[in-house]
Amino acid sequence: MAIYNKICILGIGLIGASILRGIREKPGIASHSVAYDIAPDVVTRARALGLADLYPPDIAASVRDADCVVICAPVSHIAETARIALPHMKPGATLTDVGSTRQSVIADIAPYLREDISYIPAHPMAGTEFSGPEAGFAALFENRWCLVTPTSQAKKPDVDRLVRFWQALGAKTRMMEASEHDRICAIVSYLPHLIAFTICDTADKMSETYRTAVLDYAASGFKDFTRIAGSDPVMWRDIFLSNKDAILETLAHFQDDVEELARAIRDDDEARIIDAIERGRRIRKSLVDNGQAQDPAHPTPRPPK
Repeated sequence: MAIYNKICILGIGLIGASILRGIREKPGIASHSVAYDIAPDVVTRARALGLADLYPPDIAASVRDADCVVICAPVSHIAETARIALPHMKPGATLTDVGSTRQSVIADIAPYLREDISYIPAHPMAGTEFSGPEAGFAALFENRWCLVTPTSQAKKPDVDRLVRFWQALGAKTRMMEASEHDRICAIVSYLPHLIAFTICDTADKMSETYRTAVLDYAASGFKDFTRIAGSDPVMWRDIFLSNKDAILETLAHFQDDVEELARAIRDDDEARIIDAIERGRRIRKSLVDNGQAQDPAHPTPRPPK
């Protein structure tokens, strides 16, 4: 028996399309899939790819009779999508979203929640710099963490069911409070993207001579940052603004550490410089050892052509 009989995906970007592909390729997750996107051309492209069984014309028709509704919209649109969807969901269904920030989204959705529907936010820590329905691939969640932050009104059997859903897609799951989620993501996700955008912005503002040289002779370190900086700008604008407290707190710590390293370079403090580099090497080794990063021989998966 499938985990869900009917599942509805609202938003057919990288995450939504990857969920749909996972359902298609891995038996026992859902018997029927429904997909909706606010952009008609996205729906047309998803239909051409055969991602879902049905593509109803609006949110109300999409969520009707669904056992689980997964909102895969940008952070700034999650609450409004939930407001429209909730009145049309059947009693006993589960509402979840894949938003990258938790506290602000939960607070925004709270006024619209129903007692007979479990709201269980879940953030899959997976992604690429690609977007759109064509970017989705079933292996996106393999061995990646999905952080589940149930609200107080969520029923435990519904939470357990959603956890099984993400595990069936290949993810490892961890339960935590929304505040803990936002603090962790500020350092492992938000700050790296902020730095990547800033480095590329700095390069773009250089004189034309140096800018051309940077692009011509870019080494692997700079190219790694440009991969991250290729991410969706609207999505990251929403993330930065919706979780600004955690981001600014983490950025302040980072600025202190940058200043400390700058002083070490200024003072020829070789021991401090080596210590900073060794700390970075240990972090990298830990990520490779626990399967959260790949060495050069095992590159990051790319969506199918």
